[in-house]
Amino acid sequence: MQPVLTEFDLYLLAEGKHNRSYEKLGAHLAEQDREKGAHFAVWAPNAQRVSVIGDFNRWDGRVHPMRKLVPSGVWEIFIPGLHDGACYKLEIRTSGGHLLHKTDPYGRFFEVPPNTASVVYDERYTWRDDDWMRDRPSFDGWQEPFMAAAEVIVAPLK
Repeated sequence: MQPVLTEFDLYLLAEGKHNRSYEKLGAHLAEQDREKGAHFAVWAPNAQRVSVIGDFNRWDGRVHPMRKLVPSGVWEIFIPGLHDGACYKLEIRTSGGHLLHKTDPYGRFFEVPPNTASVVYDERYTWRDDDWMRDRPSFDGWQEPFMAAAEVIVAPLK
């Protein structure tokens, strides 16, 4: 499987300037080589290993180890057959050799507490605000929130 993240994505992530990192990191339903599944990516530069664990592999980190995209510190994997609603976590082997089970920092959906797994989520919401977006510039009195705060007059302390 070819990496989903491009060299340009990795460059922008390293610079801290990827304005749409949420589209690249985390879990995303995808299709590769005509197989449907989920693509996972996470930034863990000091990890010895990162794996995706869940019900689909009996929470065993040896089954789906991610590959590190050197030198970026980003790890990724595509897992065929995963679908909307699959629960998962990231198993991270630290540089000291400890195993940690972590929730996805770019997760979009989660189990109900007290459970703590991330959930693969089909982002099927369609915004229907085209009319409002088109008309927004004509609204009178529209101001940015910080502008209203800047207009407050503060009396000097005595």
